[in-house]
Amino acid sequence: MKKTRTAIIGCGGMAQYHLKNILKQQDTTQIVALCDPNPAALSMTTEKMIQAKWPTPPTFIALDTMLAQLGPEIEAVYIITPHAMHHDQAVACLEAGIDVLLEKPMAMNTSEAISLIDTRDRTGRLLVIGFQGSLSPEIRTAVKLLRSGELGEILNINGMVWQAWKEITQGTWRQQPELSGGGFMFDTGAHLLNTISDLAGEPFVEVSAWFNSRGAPVDILAAAIGRLESGAFVTFNACGDTIDICSSDIRVFCRDGILQTGMWGGYLNLQRRGELELKPVECPLSLGPWQQFLAVRRGEMANPSPPEIGLRMIRLWDALRASAQQGGRPVACL
Repeated sequence: MKKTRTAIIGCGGMAQYHLKNILKQQDTTQIVALCDPNPAALSMTTEKMIQAKWPTPPTFIALDTMLAQLGPEIEAVYIITPHAMHHDQAVACLEAGIDVLLEKPMAMNTSEAISLIDTRDRTGRLLVIGFQGSLSPEIRTAVKLLRSGELGEILNINGMVWQAWKEITQGTWRQQPELSGGGFMFDTGAHLLNTISDLAGEPFVEVSAWFNSRGAPVDILAAAIGRLESGAFVTFNACGDTIDICSSDIRVFCRDGILQTGMWGGYLNLQRRGELELKPVECPLSLGPWQQFLAVRRGEMANPSPPEIGLRMIRLWDALRASAQQGGRPVACL
C-alpha cells in the first residue's frame, strides 16, 4: 500500500496522544514534516519517532515556511493546534492542495465553519473533522442500528462527560477564551455534543442551558436540555471539576431497545426489548482518527465526519451558550 506523505501541525499534548496510534501505522503513513512554534514539542515528537524507529523528518516553527519549502511533497496533514488557529491553518493547507484531518472543534464560530466548507468546495480537497466518535466503528454501528428502525423511534438521549479539566488546564491556552472559544463543554464536551447529534440524526429545535465557571474565565460545569425535531428529549451533563479521570456515558432510549456508548465510541452495548441487561455489540477494531481518515482518503468509506458536522456542533454550542447567558431561557436552534 502506498504511504501517505504526511505533516503533523501542532506537536503538543493532544498530538502526543494521537501519535501513539499513528506510529503503529508505518505501512500506510510517512511523516515528512513536523510543525510547531515550540522547539521542546518538536524535540519530544522527534524523540518518540526515533524510539519507534521511524525516520526523523525536518521540523518547522512556522506553517507558511513549511508549505513554501515542502508543500508539493505533502499529501495530507493532521492539524492538532489551539482552536483559534484551526481555520487559518486548514485554509492554508487546503489551498496548497493538501488533504486535512482537523482536530475538533473545527472553528471558533459559525462564520469560520462556513468559510472552511466553502474552501473545501472550492479546492476540491478532503476535509475531515477529528471527532473520534463519528470516526469510530462503535458510533457508526450505533447509527446504522438506529437508522434501520429495528429499535423503534428515539424517545430520549442522555449524555454525560466528566474530567478534572479545570485543574489540568489551569494556566494553559484552554482557559484563555480568545484561543479556546469556550471552556469544558466546547473543548472535551465538543465530543459529547457531536456524538449525541450524530446518534440523533436530526436537528435540535430548541435548547436550555446553564453554565458555571467555578471562578475560571471559561465554563467548567454545564447542564442542558434539548428537544429534537421529532419531539425526542436530550439531556447533557458536563462536569469539568471532578476526580482525575476523563470518561463519558451516552444512552439512547428507543421504543424497542436501549443503546449505551461513549462520546469517543470505544464500546457499544445494546439491550433489546425482553432482554434483562445490556450486552456488548461486536464492532471492528480501530487505531483511531488517522486510520479512518486514510480509509476515507483511499475511497474505502464515505466521510463520516465532514465539516458539515463541525458546523452542526458549533451551531448547537452557540444555542447552548446563548441560553446560558440568559439564565437558561429556551433558545431556538437555527
